[in-house]
Amino acid sequence: MDKIRVVVADDHPLYREGVARSLADDAAFAVVGQASDADAAVELAQRLAPDIVLLDISMPAGGGISALRRIMAGALPPKVAMLTVSEEDDDVMQALKAGAVGYILKGVGSRELVSIVKDVARGQSYVSPTLAARILNAMREGGPKRPENPLDDLSKREEDILSLVAEGKSNKEVGRALDLQEKTVKHYMTTILQKLHVRNRVEAAVMAREHWKK
Repeated sequence: MDKIRVVVADDHPLYREGVARSLADDAAFAVVGQASDADAAVELAQRLAPDIVLLDISMPAGGGISALRRIMAGALPPKVAMLTVSEEDDDVMQALKAGAVGYILKGVGSRELVSIVKDVARGQSYVSPTLAARILNAMREGGPKRPENPLDDLSKREEDILSLVAEGKSNKEVGRALDLQEKTVKHYMTTILQKLHVRNRVEAAVMAREHWKK
């Protein structure tokens, strides 16, 4: 029986290698590639033609949603499942609309992950139970409602980060204040800029100051 060929894409080496090891320990899988950013994930998906790609959302070089869209634009795209910490409705909806057949939260155990990926390989879809009901309601209503002010769409963590950026703090200073790694702050900032539809952190800071002083 042919093995399920998988590419694992995540910019945290220890987590990525742990996922790859959990899958490789099961005889059903062959982990054929690992990627640490979106560009590498797309390149491996195109070159290796795996059965499944597991994508994190917060990755360098554009992020997982961008990588998903580029992978799905290929002639014979693999099945793609997001494996992420993000529980944001917008991330889930974007991923599903872009063609992801799975949305798995990183808190899942290794045995459950193996079972989920096998189901995805068999053609089933999967959304983590904690998100499924919420997303189903959002889809019935035509998708998550966009707030009149885009800052209202930020998560609490994103608000905390943007508030410090608006005070003029660097990513390193923000990370120190919130006990986050600098690269994690950068990933959050990428998402914040996308949500606010601004080009850079200066524009984001100006928008934040104008809104929050009211």
